[in-house]
Amino acid sequence: MARITWRGHSTQELLSILRLRWSYMKHCWHSLTFNAHMNSSYASDVCLTPIFWFVDNYTHCLGPFFVVGVAALTTSVVSIAYWIGLPFWWAKSQLVTYFLLIVGNWLLLNVVFHYVMAVITPAGHPPEGVSLVEAVSMCGKCIAPKPPRTHHCSICNRCILKMDHHCPWLNNCVGYGNHRYFFLYMTYTTLGCLFLILFGLEIGHKYLWLDHGENWTEIEPLEGQPVKFNLSGHIIPVTHPNEYDEFMLPPAVHNLPTPIVDTDAASPGRRRALWFMAFTNVAVVLALGSLSIWHAKLITRGETSVEAHINEAERKRHLQQQRIYINPYNFGTKKNWKLFLGLVRGRSFWRTVLLPSWHKPEGTGLSFHTVNDAPFEDEWP
Repeated sequence: MARITWRGHSTQELLSILRLRWSYMKHCWHSLTFNAHMNSSYASDVCLTPIFWFVDNYTHCLGPFFVVGVAALTTSVVSIAYWIGLPFWWAKSQLVTYFLLIVGNWLLLNVVFHYVMAVITPAGHPPEGVSLVEAVSMCGKCIAPKPPRTHHCSICNRCILKMDHHCPWLNNCVGYGNHRYFFLYMTYTTLGCLFLILFGLEIGHKYLWLDHGENWTEIEPLEGQPVKFNLSGHIIPVTHPNEYDEFMLPPAVHNLPTPIVDTDAASPGRRRALWFMAFTNVAVVLALGSLSIWHAKLITRGETSVEAHINEAERKRHLQQQRIYINPYNFGTKKNWKLFLGLVRGRSFWRTVLLPSWHKPEGTGLSFHTVNDAPFEDEWP
């Protein structure tokens, strides 16, 4: 049996050479990433630098297109709901239609209001050229004092008060000034899409499931003739046109109501619109619904998205030292939500949350009470 060779090396020698070279490459990688000057996280950041550069330099340019896209998508969904949903429910029950119009337009009003306010309301930034007694550190990029809970946004190229993140769909940072608008927009949009899905199931079942075959064509036509069974179970062909055994009886005449076919409802354009509604609403519920739940958990803990990562690192560090880390801005679930939604100074839930409200967050965003402060009332600062 002939042996496979390459440049005078046998198969086993080739495999041994490949193993040695693979081991050499692994040692080279470890030598670059696991020493006193570099680690794996730093090496990953270096590899992702082109992506970071693109995001920092072009996200603000794409922001207006995202805002126009959100407006166009919302308009199309609402238009289809009025075009198909309103006539369907009006023919089914006028009383239910009035209820759907009230609830649907209430949700739409909150969605539009909170989105517009989240876009046009500045997140807030530290004043420039003023000495800040509240500053706790210096920003290495702005070369300016940083108040507590303030972080630098590389896209806006400035420090943001109580920064949560930069949202391209708003073309704006989410921070101290507009965090409440952002969260309520996500919540009301998720509720609105669930509302359309719930009251659109019957419409989808009727137009997409029951009326899906109006353009169906028979590929193999049926062939044969009518048959009947006698008492012994044998099949007997029916050769006369009458429906009864008596030869002299005329054919039966059936005066049945003719079904009314709604050609507009069964049109391909309407079905495509319903499929668009189905995919859009389900996708929005999954995306914004999960994001709303995530932000609700952060609000419950009294922290932002940036602080969630910082606090997690602090918990691990304190755990190694056998200590317990306490978030200084966590006042408990109830108080955290009241402070976030602005339910202070006598504001009510229905007027502040269930209806559009222009009230601003309490304070200036330059300083915040902590759990280490003396007890204070809800009407702070």
